[in-house]
Amino acid sequence: MEYKKNGIKFWAVEDRPREKMLTKGRAVLTNTELIAILIGSGTKKESAIAVAQKILDLADNNLQELAQFGISDFCKIPGIGQAKAISIVAALELGRRKQLSKALERNQIKSSMDGNSYFQPLIGDLPHEEFWVLMLNRNNRIIKGERISIGGVAGTVADVKIIFKKSLELLASSLILAHNHPSGNLQPSEADKQLTKKVKQAGSLLDIKVLDHLIITNSGYFSFADEGMMF
Repeated sequence: MEYKKNGIKFWAVEDRPREKMLTKGRAVLTNTELIAILIGSGTKKESAIAVAQKILDLADNNLQELAQFGISDFCKIPGIGQAKAISIVAALELGRRKQLSKALERNQIKSSMDGNSYFQPLIGDLPHEEFWVLMLNRNNRIIKGERISIGGVAGTVADVKIIFKKSLELLASSLILAHNHPSGNLQPSEADKQLTKKVKQAGSLLDIKVLDHLIITNSGYFSFADEGMMF
């Protein structure tokens, strides 16, 4: 039973993840150690640290990539059952909601960066495309963000009528459009350009300004306004 000697319980107390957090604080723990705490235990042959590293290996040690995985993806790893997978997904979701809370605290959108701060936690790491609209009042303060459509990996369809129905119901003065590209490609497609033009023209008839259209990925964003493409 030599494998037991590699178990966390045989490590020096100060090197065990839980004890390390208690004595040295959470900031000193590695991502692997934090995940090991979440899963609690390893297998008969591997420590929780070794299993945690396999989890990180799934996403090349990139937490943004890891956030895209679902419960079934984590369950493929030996030692990770449904309960442990749920714990990991829940922790990642809390991190996403923390990012969103920061964006909502600002409340006022002054730049494309502010828009990205709002949308990135919502759609930046999704494995499929979603189209959203952020509705603002006359002072560019957030009224509400609304998901308009859900698509597949390659695209989604946004109905202009739905966009303005939501905006008129909330008496929005201006809008910011946004959708994500799961591929990571930040360049707008011809369809993206045509939709932007169509929505902006419709907004001018209703006295609702369309300030920007953002393309969001897990590593950056593209702003139509910043690039002078709001026609």
